[in-house]
Amino acid sequence: MFFNVFKAIFGTKNDREIKKYLKRVSQINALEAKYQQLNDEEIKKSFADFQIKVQNKEQTLEQVLNDVFAIVREVGKRTLNMRHFDVQLIGGMVLHEGKIAEMKTGEGKTLVATLPVVLNAMNKKGVHVVTVNDYLAKRDAEQMSAIYNFLGFSVGVILSEDHSDEAHKKAYECDITYGTNNEFGFDYLRDNMKFSISDKVQREHNFVIVDEVDSILIDEARTPLIISGPTNRTLDGYIKANEVARQMQKGKAGIAPQESPTGDFVVDEKNRTIIITESGISKAEKLFGVENLYSLDNAILAHQLDQALKAHNLFEKDVHYVLRNKEIVIVDEFTGRLSEGRRFSDGLHQALEAKEGVKIQEESQTLADITFQNYFRMYKKLAGMTGTAQTEATEFSQIYNLDVVSIPTNIPVARVDKDDLIYKTQNEKFKAVIEEIKKANAKGQPVLVGTASIERSEVFHDMLVKERIAHHVLNAKNHEQEALIIQDAGKKGAVTIATNMAGRGVDIKINDEVRALGGLYIIGTERHESRRIDNQLRGRSGRQGDPGISRFYLSLEDNLLRIFGGDRIKNIMDRLGIEEGEHIESRIVTRAVENAQKKVESLHFESRKHLLEYDDVANEQRKTIYNYRNELLDENFNIQSKILKNISEYCSYIISQIHANIESENFSFFDSLKQKIIYECNIELSENDFKDLNEIESESKLIEILEKRYQEKMSFINEQEARKIERILYLQILDNLWREHLYQMDILKTGIGLRSYNQKDPLVEYKKESYNLFMELVERIKFDSLKLLFNVVFTQHNAQELEEKAHDANEELIANATENGVDEEGKAQIHKVPRNSPCPCGSGKKYKDCHGKSGPKKGILA
Repeated sequence: MFFNVFKAIFGTKNDREIKKYLKRVSQINALEAKYQQLNDEEIKKSFADFQIKVQNKEQTLEQVLNDVFAIVREVGKRTLNMRHFDVQLIGGMVLHEGKIAEMKTGEGKTLVATLPVVLNAMNKKGVHVVTVNDYLAKRDAEQMSAIYNFLGFSVGVILSEDHSDEAHKKAYECDITYGTNNEFGFDYLRDNMKFSISDKVQREHNFVIVDEVDSILIDEARTPLIISGPTNRTLDGYIKANEVARQMQKGKAGIAPQESPTGDFVVDEKNRTIIITESGISKAEKLFGVENLYSLDNAILAHQLDQALKAHNLFEKDVHYVLRNKEIVIVDEFTGRLSEGRRFSDGLHQALEAKEGVKIQEESQTLADITFQNYFRMYKKLAGMTGTAQTEATEFSQIYNLDVVSIPTNIPVARVDKDDLIYKTQNEKFKAVIEEIKKANAKGQPVLVGTASIERSEVFHDMLVKERIAHHVLNAKNHEQEALIIQDAGKKGAVTIATNMAGRGVDIKINDEVRALGGLYIIGTERHESRRIDNQLRGRSGRQGDPGISRFYLSLEDNLLRIFGGDRIKNIMDRLGIEEGEHIESRIVTRAVENAQKKVESLHFESRKHLLEYDDVANEQRKTIYNYRNELLDENFNIQSKILKNISEYCSYIISQIHANIESENFSFFDSLKQKIIYECNIELSENDFKDLNEIESESKLIEILEKRYQEKMSFINEQEARKIERILYLQILDNLWREHLYQMDILKTGIGLRSYNQKDPLVEYKKESYNLFMELVERIKFDSLKLLFNVVFTQHNAQELEEKAHDANEELIANATENGVDEEGKAQIHKVPRNSPCPCGSGKKYKDCHGKSGPKKGILA
């Protein structure tokens, strides 16, 4: 009550923010006459003067904002015949401050971005504008470059069709760079696999504006970007698991706490998991021909069966994926577009291939990965714009530290959003939708029908064909014609069926005749799990004050209501005695549907937060490795000093390990040391050098011998070449061990959830285990690179040959990683002892219990 009174008197926080921006808009408007009087050359000179002051730090961006925005507005009028509205100036200020500008469809977000882009490009550190697809990146860059070029800025575009480093590097060197989120992220990962700083394409991460920010930072944040190569594991298990899954019977969970589930497995649709019952485990063991499905030896079978059951019971063809050219192609659940080149991870894609009877492609392992959350958080300043962000404001704040500002429309919205109509069954709903389309079509009012899947869009297509109503279908199967179909959707008599991809970046414009008919009619045939997707569909109508109508038709059989909110609504319908073909229309019911959506959004938020919590652990490791890798690439880095320090640590570790393993009088310290050093470093030791020395003296002596041998070895090569060789070999060891570490982390993450059965927090356990793995990695990088340097045989022109071979192999690895995997020639090979083999020191112990143990920790890559 108090909050409502306070809001009525003082307005919301958002209202107060808008008032603050409006004061500054008045100041910008006051400058309009000044810049109108200047000719083109005078405007360019005026802008150049401000730019020099900013670069010389005589003025800040904040101090020149009013003049720069006024200049950009004037340039927009002269080059594009577009004048920024006052609300667009507000949007520009919101973006400049590193916030999210929520602006309705048709409010000109593409033009809004030019204001903060020009302002922040003045310091010449680069500005990135991220879009959801190549079409928008290319279109926006081409349209807005008229403003940028007028003011002396260069504009580049990153397109997925052009993977050449030269083209990407040239685009990143521009003052302003447009591209998709995937390309920016993958370029970052590829850069951190390069063998030379000059081969890197990206420069610093300064300022980024993310268009459709909710789609990129929320919807796509559940899927990390991964560069992968094959694991070389057998794929026969997926075929067998598919056969077993087909023979297992789906059951139901017990209603009462003590009641056992029925069948061989139960599907948990809320959490999208499969639970195999006791009888199901026994049946699977018989079908697989194994005694214990969950023994360590059969762990892979249990995993493959779980994925096979998911493939059959949680993933539908033409909903979650489509078959195209005998391949499984993922359908993005939020945009409805085909995700070409992407594959479900963890063996799920192979399970779907087995289910559909197509060729099973190799399972892959991670070579490099990053989440969108952690990629975009690297920027010094992050901003975003979209038509729908308030429903996810909490997540934007918690994960990205981004505030959402809702900006009023230039002209008030005239669209009428009607309450949902709810039917008992889907067939009743389908018939009602067709009748409503016929009514609107009869008078010529254009209709846009939104469906939640390809399957549903094709159901309505068949029904409209029978009714002989001309229409277009826009879904993932024909997305190439997207822009053309959407542009025509506002014409008189047009009927368009579209999945959630409808209208991305393309406005539906209507003429006066259609305005008189009531504008574009939006019919939603199902509520999406996310309210934002529904709002995006609604937002296609009512652009720039146009009239329009929107309404959603639902049934109790819709997935959202069936899983999350159907019981309550069903009870209401039963009490009201709703007959077949009748519906209920009530604000209470609409609120119940929205509450169901909130539940799902909350589950998805937890899922993304969970992913981020795990990736944050890996991200700290990633940053450490990438930073160290950059040091190694720097020609000024003192690599020789680093190697000498590693020699000292290595000797300390070897001596302490041998002394710790003295267990009998027959054990010879020198014999053990001699065998170890000749095996690992190919250096013969003399017993006289170690006679009568204690542990500390032995360590000093060993350091002296190895340092001398190292200096002798490198003395045959000139100093510049020697440093180059050291860097190349060190990098090869680091890269190979990092990839191996990522594979171990994947395995760890897959099984860590089982720790909860032992009353342990999986995340805490993951942090502990991954820390131990990382410390082991750091030690192996230091010591394995040292062993390789002692074992490698140098030849004339060795540095140049090594560099060329390493460079070529790495470039081939990057180019073919997702298709062909790791190129063996790109690896520096050293002799490894299997962990369960006898230790070469002669102690009689296994290697893992002797010299294969982790040594003392002396700081991360210190």
